[in-house]
Amino acid sequence: MVHPSASASALLHHVRTGRARSRAELVALTGASRNTVSARVDQLIAANLLEEGGRGWSTGGRPPTLLRFNSRAGCVLAVDLGVTSVDVAVTDLSAEVLATVGHPIDIADGPRAVLAEVDRLAQQVLAEAGLTPADVCAIGVGVPGPVEVSTGRPVHPPIMPGWHDHPIPDAFGRYGCPVFADNDVNVMALGEMGVAGSVEDVLVIKVGTGIGCGIIVDGQVYRGAQGSAGDIGHISVPLPPGRSVLCRCGNENCLEAIAGGGALLRDAQAAGLPVTSTRELVQLAAQGDGPTLELVRDAGRTIGTVLASLVNFFNPHRIVMTGGVAQAGAPLLAGIREAVYGRSLPLAARKLEITVSEAPEMSGRLGAALMAIEGYLDEDSVSSASRLPAQAAVGPRPAR
Repeated sequence: MVHPSASASALLHHVRTGRARSRAELVALTGASRNTVSARVDQLIAANLLEEGGRGWSTGGRPPTLLRFNSRAGCVLAVDLGVTSVDVAVTDLSAEVLATVGHPIDIADGPRAVLAEVDRLAQQVLAEAGLTPADVCAIGVGVPGPVEVSTGRPVHPPIMPGWHDHPIPDAFGRYGCPVFADNDVNVMALGEMGVAGSVEDVLVIKVGTGIGCGIIVDGQVYRGAQGSAGDIGHISVPLPPGRSVLCRCGNENCLEAIAGGGALLRDAQAAGLPVTSTRELVQLAAQGDGPTLELVRDAGRTIGTVLASLVNFFNPHRIVMTGGVAQAGAPLLAGIREAVYGRSLPLAARKLEITVSEAPEMSGRLGAALMAIEGYLDEDSVSSASRLPAQAAVGPRPAR
Protein backbone atom coordinates (compact mmCIF):
# COMPACT_ATOMS: atom_id res chain seq x y z
CA MET A 1 0.00 0.00 0.00
CA VAL A 2 1.30 3.47 -0.93
CA HIS A 3 2.14 5.70 2.00
CA PRO A 4 -0.62 8.40 1.91
CA SER A 5 1.89 11.24 1.97
CA ALA A 6 3.87 9.58 -0.84
CA SER A 7 1.06 9.19 -3.37
CA ALA A 8 1.84 10.54 -6.82
CA SER A 9 -0.47 13.51 -6.24
CA ALA A 10 1.07 14.35 -2.85
CA LEU A 11 4.63 14.19 -4.16
CA LEU A 12 3.71 16.36 -7.12
CA HIS A 13 2.08 18.89 -4.78
CA HIS A 14 5.25 19.14 -2.68
CA VAL A 15 7.37 19.88 -5.74
CA ARG A 16 4.79 22.27 -7.24
CA THR A 17 4.63 24.36 -4.08
CA GLY A 18 8.39 24.41 -3.53
CA ARG A 19 8.33 22.30 -0.35
CA ALA A 20 10.72 19.77 -1.88
CA ARG A 21 13.20 19.95 -4.75
CA SER A 22 14.71 16.46 -4.87
CA ARG A 23 13.96 12.81 -4.14
CA ALA A 24 15.92 13.06 -0.89
CA GLU A 25 13.84 16.02 0.29
CA LEU A 26 10.63 14.16 -0.60
CA VAL A 27 11.80 11.17 1.47
CA ALA A 28 12.57 13.45 4.43
CA LEU A 29 9.26 15.32 4.08
CA THR A 30 6.97 12.29 3.71
CA GLY A 31 8.73 9.63 5.79
CA ALA A 32 8.20 7.14 2.95
CA SER A 33 10.95 4.82 1.74
CA ARG A 34 13.45 5.94 -0.87
CA ASN A 35 12.27 3.18 -3.25
CA THR A 36 8.62 4.22 -2.96
CA VAL A 37 9.40 7.88 -3.56
CA SER A 38 11.72 7.11 -6.47
CA ALA A 39 9.14 4.88 -8.17
CA ARG A 40 6.43 7.55 -7.90
CA VAL A 41 8.79 10.27 -9.14
CA ASP A 42 9.78 8.13 -12.13
CA GLN A 43 6.07 7.71 -12.97
CA LEU A 44 5.51 11.45 -12.78
CA ILE A 45 8.50 12.10 -15.01
CA ALA A 46 7.18 9.57 -17.53
CA ALA A 47 3.81 11.37 -17.46
CA ASN A 48 5.60 14.65 -18.28
CA LEU A 49 4.47 16.24 -15.00
CA LEU A 50 7.94 16.38 -13.41
CA GLU A 51 11.32 17.16 -14.98
CA GLU A 52 14.87 16.62 -13.79
CA GLY A 53 17.62 19.16 -14.22
CA GLY A 54 20.57 20.63 -12.38
CA ARG A 55 22.25 19.62 -9.16
CA GLY A 56 21.52 20.67 -5.61
CA TRP A 57 23.96 21.25 -2.74
CA SER A 58 25.79 18.20 -1.52
CA THR A 59 25.63 17.30 2.18
CA GLY A 60 28.60 14.98 1.91
CA GLY A 61 27.67 12.55 -0.83
CA ARG A 62 26.69 12.87 -4.46
CA PRO A 63 24.80 16.16 -5.14
CA PRO A 64 21.07 15.45 -5.58
CA THR A 65 19.40 15.86 -8.96
CA LEU A 66 16.82 18.63 -8.72
CA LEU A 67 13.16 18.12 -9.62
CA ARG A 68 10.83 20.73 -11.05
CA PHE A 69 7.19 20.77 -11.98
CA ASN A 70 6.54 20.85 -15.74
CA SER A 71 3.99 23.64 -15.76
CA ARG A 72 3.77 23.43 -19.56
CA ALA A 73 2.30 19.92 -19.51
CA GLY A 74 -1.08 21.51 -20.17
CA CYS A 75 -3.14 24.65 -19.67
CA VAL A 76 -6.36 25.69 -17.93
CA LEU A 77 -9.04 28.26 -18.62
CA ALA A 78 -9.91 30.62 -15.74
CA VAL A 79 -13.25 32.46 -15.80
CA ASP A 80 -14.03 35.27 -13.35
CA LEU A 81 -17.70 36.03 -13.90
CA GLY A 82 -19.13 39.20 -12.32
CA VAL A 83 -22.44 41.01 -12.41
CA THR A 84 -21.35 43.56 -15.03
CA SER A 85 -18.15 42.10 -16.50
CA VAL A 86 -16.27 38.88 -17.14
CA ASP A 87 -12.54 38.17 -17.30
CA VAL A 88 -11.19 35.05 -19.00
CA ALA A 89 -7.58 33.87 -18.86
CA VAL A 90 -5.59 30.90 -20.06
CA THR A 91 -2.77 29.85 -17.74
CA ASP A 92 -0.19 27.10 -17.56
CA LEU A 93 -0.31 24.54 -14.75
CA SER A 94 1.49 26.90 -12.36
CA ALA A 95 -1.26 29.51 -12.86
CA GLU A 96 0.99 31.83 -14.88
CA VAL A 97 -1.26 33.86 -17.17
CA LEU A 98 -0.48 33.26 -20.85
CA ALA A 99 -3.26 35.48 -22.19
CA THR A 100 -6.29 37.24 -20.72
CA VAL A 101 -9.21 39.39 -21.85
CA GLY A 102 -12.11 41.16 -20.17
CA HIS A 103 -15.47 42.27 -21.49
CA PRO A 104 -18.63 43.93 -20.11
CA ILE A 105 -21.66 41.69 -19.66
CA ASP A 106 -24.99 41.82 -17.84
CA ILE A 107 -25.42 38.73 -15.67
CA ALA A 108 -29.21 39.22 -15.93
CA ASP A 109 -29.04 38.35 -19.66
CA GLY A 110 -29.09 34.74 -18.47
CA PRO A 111 -26.74 31.77 -18.63
CA ARG A 112 -26.97 30.95 -22.32
CA ALA A 113 -26.11 34.43 -23.57
CA VAL A 114 -23.45 35.07 -20.94
CA LEU A 115 -21.74 31.67 -21.24
CA ALA A 116 -21.75 31.99 -25.05
CA GLU A 117 -19.79 35.22 -24.58
CA VAL A 118 -17.45 33.45 -22.16
CA ASP A 119 -16.80 30.75 -24.77
CA ARG A 120 -16.05 33.41 -27.40
CA LEU A 121 -13.53 35.05 -25.06
CA ALA A 122 -12.01 31.65 -24.24
CA GLN A 123 -11.43 31.02 -27.95
CA GLN A 124 -9.82 34.44 -28.19
CA VAL A 125 -7.32 33.92 -25.36
CA LEU A 126 -6.42 30.42 -26.56
CA ALA A 127 -5.67 31.77 -30.04
CA GLU A 128 -3.62 34.61 -28.55
CA ALA A 129 -1.55 32.10 -26.57
CA GLY A 130 -1.10 29.82 -29.59
CA LEU A 131 -3.19 27.05 -28.02
CA THR A 132 -6.26 25.03 -29.01
CA PRO A 133 -9.23 23.56 -27.09
CA ALA A 134 -7.42 20.21 -27.13
CA ASP A 135 -4.66 21.71 -24.95
CA VAL A 136 -7.09 22.60 -22.13
CA CYS A 137 -6.84 20.21 -19.17
CA ALA A 138 -9.47 21.84 -16.93
CA ILE A 139 -11.66 24.91 -16.55
CA GLY A 140 -12.38 26.95 -13.41
CA VAL A 141 -15.37 29.30 -13.16
CA GLY A 142 -16.19 31.76 -10.37
CA VAL A 143 -19.76 33.09 -10.29
CA PRO A 144 -21.37 35.82 -8.12
CA GLY A 145 -23.78 33.57 -6.26
CA PRO A 146 -24.08 30.34 -4.26
CA VAL A 147 -23.06 27.21 -6.19
CA GLU A 148 -23.55 23.51 -5.57
CA VAL A 149 -19.89 22.66 -6.13
CA SER A 150 -20.45 18.97 -6.87
CA THR A 151 -22.61 19.81 -9.93
CA GLY A 152 -21.54 23.34 -10.85
CA ARG A 153 -25.15 24.57 -10.62
CA PRO A 154 -26.05 27.96 -9.03
CA VAL A 155 -28.68 27.71 -6.28
CA HIS A 156 -31.19 30.59 -6.10
CA PRO A 157 -28.50 33.27 -6.66
CA PRO A 158 -30.01 36.66 -5.63
CA ILE A 159 -28.14 38.74 -8.23
CA MET A 160 -28.19 36.18 -11.08
CA PRO A 161 -31.80 36.03 -12.33
CA GLY A 162 -32.45 33.03 -14.56
CA TRP A 163 -29.36 31.10 -13.42
CA HIS A 164 -30.90 28.84 -10.76
CA ASP A 165 -29.97 25.19 -11.33
CA HIS A 166 -28.29 25.89 -14.67
CA PRO A 167 -25.51 23.31 -15.35
CA ILE A 168 -22.56 25.65 -15.96
CA PRO A 169 -20.14 22.80 -16.92
CA ASP A 170 -22.36 21.86 -19.88
CA ALA A 171 -21.43 25.11 -21.63
CA PHE A 172 -17.83 23.89 -21.96
CA GLY A 173 -18.53 20.49 -23.52
CA ARG A 174 -16.32 21.20 -26.54
CA TYR A 175 -13.21 21.06 -24.35
CA GLY A 176 -13.77 17.50 -23.13
CA CYS A 177 -12.21 18.23 -19.73
CA PRO A 178 -13.38 18.66 -16.11
CA VAL A 179 -15.09 21.95 -15.25
CA PHE A 180 -15.10 23.32 -11.69
CA ALA A 181 -17.48 26.09 -10.59
CA ASP A 182 -17.73 27.86 -7.23
CA ASN A 183 -18.85 31.08 -5.64
CA ASP A 184 -16.65 33.98 -6.77
CA VAL A 185 -15.52 34.88 -3.25
CA ASN A 186 -14.32 31.33 -2.55
CA VAL A 187 -12.43 31.51 -5.83
CA MET A 188 -10.93 34.89 -4.92
CA ALA A 189 -9.89 33.47 -1.56
CA LEU A 190 -7.92 30.76 -3.37
CA GLY A 191 -6.31 33.48 -5.46
CA GLU A 192 -5.32 35.43 -2.36
CA MET A 193 -3.61 32.33 -0.92
CA GLY A 194 -1.56 32.03 -4.12
CA VAL A 195 0.22 29.12 -5.73
CA ALA A 196 2.20 28.21 -2.61
CA GLY A 197 -0.94 28.15 -0.47
CA SER A 198 -1.07 28.88 3.26
CA VAL A 199 -1.77 27.19 6.58
CA GLU A 200 -3.42 30.29 8.01
CA ASP A 201 -7.03 30.99 8.94
CA VAL A 202 -8.12 33.90 6.73
CA LEU A 203 -11.29 35.80 5.85
CA VAL A 204 -11.34 37.23 2.31
CA ILE A 205 -14.08 39.86 2.01
CA LYS A 206 -15.30 40.90 -1.43
CA VAL A 207 -17.05 44.26 -1.54
CA GLY A 208 -18.50 44.77 -5.00
CA THR A 209 -22.10 44.85 -6.17
CA GLY A 210 -22.68 42.35 -3.35
CA ILE A 211 -20.68 41.49 -0.24
CA GLY A 212 -19.34 38.00 0.40
CA CYS A 213 -16.74 36.22 2.50
CA GLY A 214 -14.35 33.44 1.54
CA ILE A 215 -13.35 31.41 4.60
CA ILE A 216 -9.92 29.79 4.64
CA VAL A 217 -9.31 27.25 7.42
CA ASP A 218 -5.80 25.80 7.66
CA GLY A 219 -5.22 26.97 4.10
CA GLN A 220 -8.35 25.26 2.69
CA VAL A 221 -11.61 26.85 1.53
CA TYR A 222 -14.41 26.11 3.98
CA ARG A 223 -17.78 25.85 2.23
CA GLY A 224 -20.06 24.54 4.98
CA ALA A 225 -22.59 21.72 4.81
CA GLN A 226 -24.32 22.87 1.61
CA GLY A 227 -21.71 25.23 0.14
CA SER A 228 -23.21 28.53 1.32
CA ALA A 229 -20.73 29.39 4.10
CA GLY A 230 -19.57 32.99 4.01
CA ASP A 231 -22.69 34.65 2.61
CA ILE A 232 -22.30 37.61 4.98
CA GLY A 233 -23.99 40.06 2.60
CA HIS A 234 -27.34 38.92 3.96
CA ILE A 235 -26.57 39.29 7.65
CA SER A 236 -29.05 41.75 9.19
CA VAL A 237 -27.61 45.10 10.29
CA PRO A 238 -29.44 47.26 12.89
CA LEU A 239 -30.65 50.63 11.59
CA PRO A 240 -32.16 53.61 13.44
CA PRO A 241 -35.88 53.28 14.29
CA GLY A 242 -38.12 54.14 11.36
CA ARG A 243 -35.49 53.38 8.70
CA SER A 244 -35.34 50.18 6.70
CA VAL A 245 -33.77 49.13 3.39
CA LEU A 246 -35.19 46.34 1.23
CA CYS A 247 -32.57 43.90 -0.05
CA ARG A 248 -32.80 42.14 -3.41
CA CYS A 249 -33.05 38.84 -1.48
CA GLY A 250 -36.45 39.96 -0.13
CA ASN A 251 -35.35 40.65 3.43
CA GLU A 252 -34.71 44.04 5.03
CA ASN A 253 -31.53 45.68 6.30
CA CYS A 254 -29.03 43.18 4.86
CA LEU A 255 -25.38 44.28 4.95
CA GLU A 256 -25.25 44.25 1.14
CA ALA A 257 -28.28 46.54 0.88
CA ILE A 258 -26.68 49.07 3.23
CA ALA A 259 -22.96 48.97 2.40
CA GLY A 260 -22.52 47.13 -0.93
CA GLY A 261 -21.55 48.81 -4.18
CA GLY A 262 -25.16 49.30 -5.29
CA ALA A 263 -26.06 50.84 -1.93
CA LEU A 264 -23.09 53.21 -2.08
CA LEU A 265 -24.06 54.34 -5.58
CA ARG A 266 -27.68 54.83 -4.48
CA ASP A 267 -26.65 56.94 -1.49
CA ALA A 268 -24.11 58.94 -3.52
CA GLN A 269 -26.68 59.83 -6.16
CA ALA A 270 -29.24 60.72 -3.47
CA ALA A 271 -26.63 63.11 -2.05
CA GLY A 272 -26.21 64.73 -5.48
CA LEU A 273 -22.73 63.39 -6.23
CA PRO A 274 -21.85 63.28 -9.96
CA VAL A 275 -21.43 59.49 -10.31
CA THR A 276 -23.16 56.90 -12.48
CA SER A 277 -21.24 53.78 -11.40
CA THR A 278 -19.38 52.40 -8.39
CA ARG A 279 -16.16 52.68 -10.43
CA GLU A 280 -16.70 56.45 -10.74
CA LEU A 281 -17.50 56.63 -7.03
CA VAL A 282 -14.24 54.85 -6.16
CA GLN A 283 -12.33 57.23 -8.46
CA LEU A 284 -13.97 60.24 -6.81
CA ALA A 285 -12.93 58.93 -3.39
CA ALA A 286 -9.37 58.46 -4.68
CA GLN A 287 -9.38 62.15 -5.67
CA GLY A 288 -10.13 63.09 -2.07
CA ASP A 289 -13.72 64.30 -2.49
CA GLY A 290 -14.97 64.90 1.05
CA PRO A 291 -18.61 63.69 0.84
CA THR A 292 -17.56 60.61 -1.12
CA LEU A 293 -14.85 59.78 1.40
CA GLU A 294 -17.38 60.01 4.22
CA LEU A 295 -19.80 57.69 2.39
CA VAL A 296 -17.06 55.11 1.84
CA ARG A 297 -15.83 55.40 5.42
CA ASP A 298 -19.37 54.93 6.76
CA ALA A 299 -19.76 51.82 4.60
CA GLY A 300 -16.48 50.58 6.06
CA ARG A 301 -17.79 51.09 9.60
CA THR A 302 -20.98 49.14 8.79
CA ILE A 303 -19.00 46.29 7.22
CA GLY A 304 -16.56 46.38 10.13
CA THR A 305 -19.41 45.95 12.64
CA VAL A 306 -20.32 42.63 11.00
CA LEU A 307 -16.67 41.62 10.66
CA ALA A 308 -16.08 42.25 14.37
CA SER A 309 -18.63 39.54 15.18
CA LEU A 310 -16.86 37.20 12.73
CA VAL A 311 -13.50 37.97 14.34
CA ASN A 312 -14.87 37.17 17.80
CA PHE A 313 -16.31 33.91 16.49
CA PHE A 314 -13.59 32.75 14.07
CA ASN A 315 -10.40 34.47 15.33
CA PRO A 316 -8.61 34.63 11.95
CA HIS A 317 -4.96 35.45 11.39
CA ARG A 318 -5.93 38.14 8.88
CA ILE A 319 -8.71 39.73 6.85
CA VAL A 320 -8.15 40.63 3.20
CA MET A 321 -10.46 43.08 1.44
CA THR A 322 -11.01 42.68 -2.29
CA GLY A 323 -13.55 43.56 -5.00
CA GLY A 324 -14.34 46.78 -6.85
CA VAL A 325 -15.36 48.87 -3.84
CA ALA A 326 -12.33 47.65 -1.87
CA GLN A 327 -10.20 49.49 -4.41
CA ALA A 328 -11.30 52.66 -2.62
CA GLY A 329 -8.50 51.63 -0.27
CA ALA A 330 -7.65 53.81 2.73
CA PRO A 331 -11.06 55.35 3.58
CA LEU A 332 -12.88 52.01 3.42
CA LEU A 333 -10.10 50.32 5.39
CA ALA A 334 -10.13 53.09 8.01
CA GLY A 335 -13.85 52.58 8.66
CA ILE A 336 -13.48 48.79 8.81
CA ARG A 337 -10.51 48.92 11.18
CA GLU A 338 -12.24 51.42 13.44
CA ALA A 339 -15.23 49.10 13.90
CA VAL A 340 -13.32 45.79 14.02
CA TYR A 341 -10.66 46.87 16.50
CA GLY A 342 -13.23 48.78 18.55
CA ARG A 343 -15.72 45.91 18.83
CA SER A 344 -13.58 42.75 18.75
CA LEU A 345 -12.34 41.03 21.86
CA PRO A 346 -8.74 42.06 22.69
CA LEU A 347 -7.40 38.52 22.38
CA ALA A 348 -9.07 37.95 18.99
CA ALA A 349 -7.79 41.26 17.59
CA ARG A 350 -4.35 41.24 19.21
CA LYS A 351 -2.43 40.08 16.11
CA LEU A 352 -5.16 40.51 13.50
CA GLU A 353 -4.08 42.04 10.18
CA ILE A 354 -6.64 43.83 8.00
CA THR A 355 -5.39 44.69 4.53
CA VAL A 356 -6.56 45.40 1.00
CA SER A 357 -5.65 42.81 -1.64
CA GLU A 358 -2.44 43.61 -3.49
CA ALA A 359 -4.05 42.58 -6.80
CA PRO A 360 -7.85 42.63 -6.40
CA GLU A 361 -8.38 42.75 -10.16
CA MET A 362 -6.45 39.47 -10.65
CA SER A 363 -7.39 37.35 -7.62
CA GLY A 364 -10.55 36.00 -9.29
CA ARG A 365 -8.71 34.75 -12.37
CA LEU A 366 -5.79 33.39 -10.34
CA GLY A 367 -8.20 31.60 -7.97
CA ALA A 368 -10.22 30.12 -10.86
CA ALA A 369 -6.99 28.85 -12.41
CA LEU A 370 -5.81 27.33 -9.11
CA MET A 371 -9.21 25.68 -8.57
CA ALA A 372 -8.97 24.09 -12.02
CA ILE A 373 -5.35 23.05 -11.53
CA GLU A 374 -5.96 21.50 -8.12
CA GLY A 375 -8.97 19.65 -9.50
CA TYR A 376 -7.03 18.41 -12.50
CA LEU A 377 -4.03 17.32 -10.44
CA ASP A 378 -6.06 15.45 -7.82
CA GLU A 379 -5.19 11.91 -6.81
CA ASP A 380 -7.25 10.11 -9.47
CA SER A 381 -6.07 12.29 -12.34
CA VAL A 382 -2.41 12.15 -11.40
CA SER A 383 -2.53 8.42 -10.80
CA SER A 384 -4.08 7.94 -14.25
CA ALA A 385 -1.58 10.26 -15.91
CA SER A 386 1.36 8.53 -14.24
CA ARG A 387 0.35 5.30 -15.94
CA LEU A 388 0.11 6.90 -19.40
CA PRO A 389 2.83 7.71 -21.94
CA ALA A 390 4.24 11.22 -21.77
CA GLN A 391 2.14 13.93 -23.42
CA ALA A 392 3.39 16.87 -25.41
CA ALA A 393 3.68 20.13 -23.53
CA VAL A 394 1.53 23.11 -24.43
CA GLY A 395 2.71 25.61 -27.01
CA PRO A 396 5.61 28.02 -26.76
CA ARG A 397 5.73 30.73 -24.10
CA PRO A 398 4.23 33.88 -25.63
CA ALA A 399 6.48 36.88 -26.15
CA ARG A 400 6.45 39.45 -23.38
